[in-house]
Amino acid sequence: MVCFPHAGGGANAYAGWARRLPEDIELAAVQLPGRQNRIAEEPATDVGQLVKEIVADLRPALTGPFSFFGHSCGSLLAFEVARMLQLKGGPSPARLFLSAQSTPEVVWAGPKLHDLPEREFHAAVLSLGGFDEEVSADQEVMDELVPVVLADFQLWERHRVATVPRLDCPITALVGQSDWRAPLQTVEGWSEYTSAPFTTEIFPGGHFYLTEEGNDVPGFVGQVLLGA
Repeated sequence: MVCFPHAGGGANAYAGWARRLPEDIELAAVQLPGRQNRIAEEPATDVGQLVKEIVADLRPALTGPFSFFGHSCGSLLAFEVARMLQLKGGPSPARLFLSAQSTPEVVWAGPKLHDLPEREFHAAVLSLGGFDEEVSADQEVMDELVPVVLADFQLWERHRVATVPRLDCPITALVGQSDWRAPLQTVEGWSEYTSAPFTTEIFPGGHFYLTEEGNDVPGFVGQVLLGA
């Protein structure tokens, strides 16, 4: 299971999944430039180049069955990586899990968070969740984090995603029941991006439903991949 983090997030966003996934599923998480152990690097500004680099790094490791999981902006990255792998002749993921992410045409047509004034953008990001209270209350830490989040929103809110070619792997869209950023009706269009089966799964909670108590997202993923 290869996981792609949300805007501004790092690989450690999935650290807790290692002990919650079934033993038969190995966890790998993509670390993007500009965060954690890559903090000295500038955040990505070109989707095509970023996808090429990730594909080059991942392909040698994809020697057996694998799936992708992306959360929020990470869903768009996971989709583009899956599509480039397919265009290069594979290998392709057994399933693509897209979490808390509206379809690309909804993102493109709707208001852009990265266009908001700094204070309003900061408030919008906090309203999505994803930062614990201690972090969000530390202005110095937030001053370091918010520019990386902004860079990711700029990257993906400006990116155009074509509906063709369709993926040949199944897609499962996961949504939080009260997610104002990516409500259910805005994710169902992902069915047009695959020629394989498409399903949705609704969880209690908002945009970061996967961190809310009682939502066993790794357990759900394991059940889908390995069966009941």
